[in-house]
Amino acid sequence: MSTYRAFEVTGTENFALVERELTDPAPGHVRLRVAACGVCHTDHLAANGLLRDDPSTPIVPGHEIVGVIDAVGVGVTAWQVGDRVGVGFLNGNCGECDSCRRGDLVNCSAQPLTGTTVDGGYAEVAYARASGLVRIPDGMAATDAAPLLCAGLTMYKALLGLDARPGDLVAVQGIGGLGHLGIQYARELGYRVVAIARGTDKAQFAAELGAEHYLDSTAEDPGAALRKLGGAAAIIATAASGASMSALVPGLATRGRLVVVGAGFDPISVQPADLIFGTRTISGSLTGSAIENEDNLRFSARRGVRSMNEVVPLAEAPEAYARMLSGRARFRVVLDTLA
Repeated sequence: MSTYRAFEVTGTENFALVERELTDPAPGHVRLRVAACGVCHTDHLAANGLLRDDPSTPIVPGHEIVGVIDAVGVGVTAWQVGDRVGVGFLNGNCGECDSCRRGDLVNCSAQPLTGTTVDGGYAEVAYARASGLVRIPDGMAATDAAPLLCAGLTMYKALLGLDARPGDLVAVQGIGGLGHLGIQYARELGYRVVAIARGTDKAQFAAELGAEHYLDSTAEDPGAALRKLGGAAAIIATAASGASMSALVPGLATRGRLVVVGAGFDPISVQPADLIFGTRTISGSLTGSAIENEDNLRFSARRGVRSMNEVVPLAEAPEAYARMLSGRARFRVVLDTLA
């Protein structure tokens, strides 16, 4: 096969199915046959050209890729044809910038963003830097692994970085694609979990995932409700709304932290006294490195953390993207390239 199918997007969400020429991987890169690719909310950055100088330049979205290596570039020694691998949002660190030299691989200043600044996985074939590859555990299906490479890692890394102890109260705001995984990770890390969402329709589901408490943010002040529970050591905010996060800060315990992972575009408002008295903090959490992603997959496999997915064939990628963006998906959409 000398060509492969891919969905390109140009301008504002203009999807087109194209045939691309198969090329050899660049030095330090690999080529893989895609088996599955998750559809993530961050894909709207690619679909709307928000991080490209010229949005009219075609890009293939998708950054939760699972596939099998079928070619390696010059200089690649740790990976070989036939290896089953994943690629997340970060397409591989350079190893040379100041951040890399200090061990901060996530903040590499020369790191391509899969499916956003370089082509991603809405395709039969994808390319990646060898430094960005993630080994997939034996027995984990491609469609199960794909959402864990970004949504899963985002929640796992945010929770793993907390200064909290087993038994502490940890809240997860938003029970969607990120939040339904966050509850499971928090449960398995030994925290008492509070789920926060709008309305009561997800209360039973949150309990089944492992939440001990459920707060309906439309019926009560979530900050005040958290204080009644003793205050949260941490709150992981997944909803893409700064306004909804603002109400959470007063619910933090002493030295508690609000960790923002939901990429909203409106500001978070906070009273300075709520931060000063109690030494509380607000921080962001992006994702993790390739090796941390391997830790995440092993942890998920051993502890039974699973993403709830709607699986569709690659041919339905534009419809899958629209369904994800509408919020109707329960809870992740995954493209099965082999279907």
